[in-house]
Amino acid sequence: MNQTNRLHLLLLSFVVIVFIWSAINVQDTYLTWALEAAPVIIALPILLFTYKKFKFPTSIYVIITIHMALLLVGAHYSYAKVPLGEWMKYWFGFERNNYDKIGHFMQGFTPALVSVEIIRRCTPLTSFRWISFFSFCISMTVAALYEIIEWLSSLGNPEDTEAFLGTQGYIWDTQSDMFMCLCGAVIAILLLRTIHPWSSKTQTSEGRQL
Repeated sequence: MNQTNRLHLLLLSFVVIVFIWSAINVQDTYLTWALEAAPVIIALPILLFTYKKFKFPTSIYVIITIHMALLLVGAHYSYAKVPLGEWMKYWFGFERNNYDKIGHFMQGFTPALVSVEIIRRCTPLTSFRWISFFSFCISMTVAALYEIIEWLSSLGNPEDTEAFLGTQGYIWDTQSDMFMCLCGAVIAILLLRTIHPWSSKTQTSEGRQL
């Protein structure tokens, strides 16, 4: 096993440890925990099964690991009760626990980076502008689908899914969640454009460098 694979195994081990911790003595119901941990439960097996055929750069695995840890911490406490969010209320004078906004920022940031990597390696697109556009659209689609799932969950079981919605009485919660996803996606693309050597070498269809 080379050094890169060992690092990836270490990241996986960290996620598994946080997952186990997250599922012990949850602060709300296990239905809430399952709903909030669902992205990790779905994404982790997919990443494992596709690892040999489609290996992401280590930097993206690090970001995915951070994102999964944030989700699992939120699932353990229920987002409205995460201690970090309570500290943020004290530090910044917030009226609500805004830990969920960190999660929604990452909900835009991580899919944008993942989408760029998939599009540039699996499609004939070479223009960084077009790749960025489609990755942004994918990120916002993921965010919108998540909000729709929250809405459908509330219709099916309004009492037991109240903590999953996590509005905390804020009527613009859905809109602000989408805005944070937008910010995450845009910042991810701008960072990639600035620091990733591949983006500066990408050619347009006319052969001009972006």
